[in-house]
Amino acid sequence: MSKTSMQDLLRRLPSVDALLQADAVREALDRHPRRLVLDCIRQVLETTRQRLIEGAPGDAPGEPEHATLVQAILERIEAAGSFTLRNVVNATGIIVHTNLGRSLLPREAVERLQLICRTYNNLEYNLELGRRGSRYVHAESILCELTGAESALVVNNNAGAVFLVLNTLAKDMEVIVSRGQLVEIGGSFRIPDVMRSSGALLREVGCTNRTHPHDFVSAINDRTALLMRVHTSNYRILGFTAEVSLEEMVSMGRAHGLPVVEDLGSGSLIDLSRYGLTGEPTVREAVRNGADVVTFSGDKLLGGPQAGVILGRKDLIDRCKKNPITRALRVDKLTLAALEATLRLYRDENRAIERIPVLRMIALSTDALNDTAQALCSLIRQIDTQQRLVVEVRSSSSQVGGGSLPAQNLPTRVVTVHGTEISAQKIEGFLRNNDPPIIGRIESDQFLMDTRTLLPDDLHTIGNAFARLLCSP
Repeated sequence: MSKTSMQDLLRRLPSVDALLQADAVREALDRHPRRLVLDCIRQVLETTRQRLIEGAPGDAPGEPEHATLVQAILERIEAAGSFTLRNVVNATGIIVHTNLGRSLLPREAVERLQLICRTYNNLEYNLELGRRGSRYVHAESILCELTGAESALVVNNNAGAVFLVLNTLAKDMEVIVSRGQLVEIGGSFRIPDVMRSSGALLREVGCTNRTHPHDFVSAINDRTALLMRVHTSNYRILGFTAEVSLEEMVSMGRAHGLPVVEDLGSGSLIDLSRYGLTGEPTVREAVRNGADVVTFSGDKLLGGPQAGVILGRKDLIDRCKKNPITRALRVDKLTLAALEATLRLYRDENRAIERIPVLRMIALSTDALNDTAQALCSLIRQIDTQQRLVVEVRSSSSQVGGGSLPAQNLPTRVVTVHGTEISAQKIEGFLRNNDPPIIGRIESDQFLMDTRTLLPDDLHTIGNAFARLLCSP
């Protein structure tokens, strides 16, 4: 196309004012701010100009239809007006799904959040003394009650908790850790990196698969600040292995006057072995076995909001509270409100299992899972009047997720969907772009939905999505 023809084509593009007069755009102005609509019109026009100018050599681009431009503008407005953080249906079977927001809060925590959000509160006001107080008292007493610790401190996440402890107790000093416990957590953050950033000096001992008490004893010197034990919550080393127990480490620490820090990671407050999950120590066990400081997450297996908990000896926790870095890691009223409400449920273990979503999903029986799967299967079959899909219930396995209890699976029931006309990839893509998105997984050319992580209202959402899928071309 000649330069003159291109310029003529670009001049024939409608103006911003002309597009504002389109009926559909005028209706959009009733629902969205004028500035947003104008920005979207300009963006669509600019994109169209660039597409025309950068067209492949020899192409003869035609003038975009007015209706096409209007539709593009409406789609841009809809996208710009949508929230980026959205609710989704988790049909993956991964309970603590890091990519899908990790732990769901119990209803009691949500109700407490709503109250604290819409009212003033005593976040940093001592009601008894009538003067400024500390925000950290609000979850401290319940944490100490549940774990047996002398004192506690809540920060923004467990990496922050570890960082603060090391910076407070071991800056410019050595921290002895078994080489087999130098874990990498989500987002490629590694314990050695956290330690290095805190100012502590890492002293690795032992081998990847075997570490013995004498490895620690041999490494202790005048620059040693503390002994650290990291629970390998997101992986397991099997075979020819040996590790130093917390009790052994505490004994060494007492003999040499060194505090012992245990990073539990997931932070389970109850024994999950009754549900077939083994090898996950509880926080109370760590405190009872002599750990001077214990750190763990507020979400994950605890089932509360994202937070990092530091608890243990009062003198050590007090030092952490006085560290200026604590302010950079502090939590807000929402985290404290949700955490305290969640922790109160643990006063009755059976109530915690019933009310905290993470624990309830872990404890679901196969009979209950099968009932949900059969109901979902029947619903999709009823919608599929032309029998374009093959829908079945079968056994599978779920995971706790979130870097907790690796290599341990929970028996579950899944609903599988496939068809001769509709591929598993098309089903997955359609449901993922649903509102709200439905996230499942593909195995053996079948789309799978694990019922362990489905909520009661999710079946209705999934049914509506499949109805639209079957009506699509």
